[in-house]
Amino acid sequence: MIASAMPLILLVLQAPAPASYPAPAPAPTPAPTPTPFPGPVVVLDTSFGKIRIGLHKDKAPITVENFLKYVRGGHYDGTIFHRVIPGFMIQGGGMEPDMTERPTRPPIKNEASNGLRNKRGSVSMARTNDPNSATSQFFINVKDNFRLDYGVAGAGYAVFGEVLGGMDVADKIVNVPRGNKGLHGDVPVTPVIIKTAREASAAKAAAPVTTP
Repeated sequence: MIASAMPLILLVLQAPAPASYPAPAPAPTPAPTPTPFPGPVVVLDTSFGKIRIGLHKDKAPITVENFLKYVRGGHYDGTIFHRVIPGFMIQGGGMEPDMTERPTRPPIKNEASNGLRNKRGSVSMARTNDPNSATSQFFINVKDNFRLDYGVAGAGYAVFGEVLGGMDVADKIVNVPRGNKGLHGDVPVTPVIIKTAREASAAKAAAPVTTP
């Protein structure tokens, strides 16, 4: 009985080790769901490409409503970026390609004290020396221009939006050749046209926000 038991023990000792298998790969982390911008979104379709702007209706309600009235009325269609300064900003929203100024609505209250800053990618209202003189013209900051903020530049320049996409377009526009046209300086030699300005659809408004 002892002899017959030995082969069984040897067979057990010599049995091949169980095959090892690689650990299962971890499940991929799902991509985050795009967060819609909390306010209205307007797309400027320019001769250099599209610029998508999110509007801070909560911080600048008067300015945003004024801007949307111009958008909905087609005021910006066919206007130009008539003043571009490298290292500073691009300004548009009021001039025809021949530098004729379009009629505007009455000026609005300056909302520059809303806490928003004139940083790169922010969109602000242009005005005269009168703080409450803004109408249709706006500018996009291509660098941090904090000297335009409320309390630094007195009444300041009201920020009401930010570029969500197309900051590369603004960077191209600010570097075009420019010169003088009549009494106006820093005018692009070849007009940079805002072909259309339209409110974005819900799908476009929910597209991922990129840092300018």
